[in-house]
Amino acid sequence: MWITSDLERALTPTAIALGNFDGVHRGHQNVIIPVLQQPVRSTVVTFEPHPREYFSGKRCSLLTPLEEKISYLKALGVEQLILLPFNQELASLSPETFVKEILIAKLNPHYISVGEDFRFGYQRKGTAQDLSAIALTKSIEVNIISLKSNQQQRISSSRIRACLNSGEISLANELLGRPYNLTGTVTTGEQRGRTIGFPTANLTPPHNKLIPRYGVYAVEVTSSTFPITDPHPAVMNIGMRPTVNGKHPTIEVHLLNWSGNLYSHSLSIAMKQFLRPEEKFSSLDELKAQINRDCEQAISRK
Repeated sequence: MWITSDLERALTPTAIALGNFDGVHRGHQNVIIPVLQQPVRSTVVTFEPHPREYFSGKRCSLLTPLEEKISYLKALGVEQLILLPFNQELASLSPETFVKEILIAKLNPHYISVGEDFRFGYQRKGTAQDLSAIALTKSIEVNIISLKSNQQQRISSSRIRACLNSGEISLANELLGRPYNLTGTVTTGEQRGRTIGFPTANLTPPHNKLIPRYGVYAVEVTSSTFPITDPHPAVMNIGMRPTVNGKHPTIEVHLLNWSGNLYSHSLSIAMKQFLRPEEKFSSLDELKAQINRDCEQAISRK
């Protein structure tokens, strides 16, 4: 996949899927798949950083930070990714100027696919219907895609974020079309889990990755740098570890019926089920008993 933020280096002509695509969820996939079927170069046009981050002035927690988004787009078969730098200049363009001077003049699209809720241009005044009308003046077809599921539920990145923040992992995964994933490097922790018979790998995901609700989860683990090729069942805790007076949030993963050294290796964690909220126990023995129950529950879901 050819990736560029320089419009002068874009490969044309194109069939464009246009949007933010945070999550590359089922709705986004429905926007992207039609461009893969066109006889010209399939191209995703998106914005970097995310417009929410630009307008708020704060770092946004994303479903798919850029590297992860790229991997999903590659897997779909997208041939080209254009990362439009989202800055004051781009934000101030009128909808018509954006379409005519950026999309049409620079990318020579023969076809454009967009979600029904897409907004663009100065103060987000442009709608998908406006895009279609402007492109029509140049005889460019615009396909406006519904973002509803088969059950007529709306699929959106904001809805998936809300599900993750409330622990509704099953619904988030359904809307994504795959398990929500945390990927990161294993770092050295306090090794407390080892002392009670449950050694854990401490995971450090990208700084702008959305971390779901604190609690305990049934997960599956794979690794690109360690021989865990088949998804391995595990239990993951996200939170402050109140029983041992933790001072900062951690992500700890205990692989079931497995032993080995994972330090410095990269792990990919597919989140399968929310088991329970994080809680404080009166003793390590109580904590150990609960972890045993968590492991049994994670195994039983298999």
